[in-house]
Amino acid sequence: MRVTVHRSPGLGPEDAAAVRRAGLAPLLRRSGDVLGVPSRHGLALRLTDDRELRELNARHAGEDHATDVLAFPGEGAWVGDVAVSVQRAREQNPEHPDAELRLLAVHGLLHCLGHDHRDRAGSARMTAETRRLLPGQPVPDLGAEPPHG
Repeated sequence: MRVTVHRSPGLGPEDAAAVRRAGLAPLLRRSGDVLGVPSRHGLALRLTDDRELRELNARHAGEDHATDVLAFPGEGAWVGDVAVSVQRAREQNPEHPDAELRLLAVHGLLHCLGHDHRDRAGSARMTAETRRLLPGQPVPDLGAEPPHG
């Protein structure tokens, strides 16, 4: 799978360092291989901040708040687009923001590929896939998403 990474120009030096340590493009390519995504398929990853994630969440999901990751599934050879708040990743795991970025990027990829965690069974499958793609990294159990209203 081809992965294109777009970094917001507003990312600070600590954000950029966490992004470099995370190695997201190679991780997502390997994850695509493991999941059977054809090598010519594409995925875009946007690394940005809470402000932009809030705008995207309001525009596309009708929810006016920041979130850590958003996934926009594609069609055909386009797997989709994933947006991650580096700011939120650093807040959620200040000691290991690179690990949090890896977790969020894989989570977004899985959503683009049709996985969800709307119920217990989906949560369990998505957690298992995430652990398979991030061996050696702690991965919390996903809870079922609350209904959106």
